[in-house]
Amino acid sequence: MYGLWVGWLTLTLLIHYGAEIVLGLSAKRCLVWGSGLQSEVVLPVRYFFIQAADKSGRNLSTSPGENVFSVGISPIDGSRSRIWVQVLDRHDGSFLVRYKMYGSYEDLRISITFKEKHVSKSPYILKGNIYHELCPCAQHDTVSWRTYMQCQPRYEQIERDLLPFPTVDPEKIAQEIPKRFSRFHSLCHYTIKDNKIYRRTFGQHVDFKMFMDAILLSLTRKVYLSDVEFFVNLGDWPLEKKEVTDPALLPVFSWCGSDETQDLVMPTYDITESTLETMGRVSLDLMYVQANTGPVWHNKTNLAFWRGRDSRQERLDLVRMSRKHPHIIDAAITNFFFFKHDEALYGPTVAPISFFDFFNHKYQINLDGTVAAYRLPYLLAGGSLVLKQDSSYYEFFYKDLVPWKHYVPFRRDLGDLMDKIQWAKDHDEEVQKIAKEGQEFIRNNLMSEQIFCYYQSLLEAYAKRHTSVPKIRQGMELVEQPKDDLFPCTCHRKHQMKDEL
Repeated sequence: MYGLWVGWLTLTLLIHYGAEIVLGLSAKRCLVWGSGLQSEVVLPVRYFFIQAADKSGRNLSTSPGENVFSVGISPIDGSRSRIWVQVLDRHDGSFLVRYKMYGSYEDLRISITFKEKHVSKSPYILKGNIYHELCPCAQHDTVSWRTYMQCQPRYEQIERDLLPFPTVDPEKIAQEIPKRFSRFHSLCHYTIKDNKIYRRTFGQHVDFKMFMDAILLSLTRKVYLSDVEFFVNLGDWPLEKKEVTDPALLPVFSWCGSDETQDLVMPTYDITESTLETMGRVSLDLMYVQANTGPVWHNKTNLAFWRGRDSRQERLDLVRMSRKHPHIIDAAITNFFFFKHDEALYGPTVAPISFFDFFNHKYQINLDGTVAAYRLPYLLAGGSLVLKQDSSYYEFFYKDLVPWKHYVPFRRDLGDLMDKIQWAKDHDEEVQKIAKEGQEFIRNNLMSEQIFCYYQSLLEAYAKRHTSVPKIRQGMELVEQPKDDLFPCTCHRKHQMKDEL
């Protein structure tokens, strides 16, 4: 009877006063860190982290409640501002705070409170001019920019991609790439000159140039880029075959790479858009996923889950497996296009569900689509175990992932998938660790700064290989920076010669 009374009292306290009272959360013992506390780091959406801790200084590993922290951001002088703030509960004792500035300000105060007490070293003061995303105020000192963005000193994927191209002749590529590829593929020819962007398109389906335009415009608002000339493949499939050798080998920038090609791989248009449009037109981004990871592990279902369109035979094979083993795999096609004639066999289609509902399940199956499945970063960020198909396709970060550390691999023909799912069920504790490692990889390597860093590093390394001066060629047009009439800014940076890496 006494135990029942204590349980009732505990539940009453949780409901009435909030979980933070029972957990003994301490405002001063909490940790706060992140680039969003630095004036110099300009991102479409700035962010920082809060780690909740108890009175003994131990970090909490479960959520103390999503509304325990209050965050306010405003100019110190009390002037009016437009800053949108979101506090995202990551449900592991930590919080991601993101904020979008619609104007540029001088001297901001960031106040973080718990029960009206300042958290950690709050208030944090961002001194000087804090520029918003649309303010064209490029940093001339590249080394300093890379330092406060915490760019990696080197990217092995970039080094591998550039290895076949010790030198690059802009004159040659301007003539040869359109002749080789533009008949069947869509391309964009870019020149960056004096930190301005010029381009010409080739082919019929060139709408995806908007993603490349957007990231280049955003990057050149932040840092001065070396003069450079390059071609971007606007399709999914990488183009330059590995059997092509010098002197015919040509460098093409692509969203995706493969073991059979030697394109220069960039972050996909999907992750590029989610980086630029966070808290904007996209709902699926790597920040928001971290706050929508579904139930705690032991409340997730034991099903292996997949949804998608019919862009590869193995996807149909997975649906067949799901029908044979519905208590193990839940897989269905949401749209038939490539195998329309097989819809009667593998259909009917099911309605798409929210991506966040994927994480109601412990196991996520990642299958190739037309090329690499661009959903992998989001699956890894979601905290479920990712079972990844062996593939010849890869994104820019794949080679840094370690099988059995960040995900569980299975054969391309799905021949061992059932065995791998059973292994996962038999090793639940180990699987949780793998899921956590995959999540941590995304948190540490694919946040906004690293996407900008990767683009800048690739363009700078490529520019160093030029054997002649890049040109604004016939047919190219200037890609204009977007106008920001509502929130114009004044750039206070002093012009200086750009430091070279």
